[in-house]
Amino acid sequence: MKVVVNGKQIDVGDALRTYVIDQLQTNLAKYFDDKRLEANVTFSRQAHLFRADCAVHAGSEIYLQSHGEANDIYAAFAAAGDRLEKRLRRYKRRLRDHHKRRLESEAAQWRAATMVLEPDVADEEPEYHVDGWQPIVVAETTMEILQLSVGEAVMRMDLAEAAVFMFRNSSNGQFNVIFRRQDGNIGWVDPANIKTGS
Repeated sequence: MKVVVNGKQIDVGDALRTYVIDQLQTNLAKYFDDKRLEANVTFSRQAHLFRADCAVHAGSEIYLQSHGEANDIYAAFAAAGDRLEKRLRRYKRRLRDHHKRRLESEAAQWRAATMVLEPDVADEEPEYHVDGWQPIVVAETTMEILQLSVGEAVMRMDLAEAAVFMFRNSSNGQFNVIFRRQDGNIGWVDPANIKTGS
């Protein structure tokens, strides 16, 4: 297991680093092959609380994220680890099934972009210019779009603590999107079910 432990304006000592590595190896070994795991744990301070952000890449297609906050830096990591393990426990059967069978369809490549607002410094005003600000692409990455059932996609979105998740629906082969609504429920966009007006 490859584990990177760092701090944002916090000195992370050897004792904390060893504790984090031991806890992750113990908790994640129940679910995944230890050799394929990569984890990144970042500690930061927000006012009087410590925050621990955990990101785990388990194999080729599973991403997990969690965070925890507490007055003590060890307790912050314990909270993040507990959230991670609770999700893994909830999806244990599905994760085992995932490792037993490989998806047979090829995954499509797509570019994911994060948009932020920055002041307009160009001489010409773009079409989407609003009140002196325009969106620009600040980060992009290549990701696989997997062929999954809706339930599996919800599981993946939950494990990654993502707000939105795109997948190829295994029942109809169409690209679908699920997202977390403001009321806490899951929204689902399936173009195959959209009726066009005549």
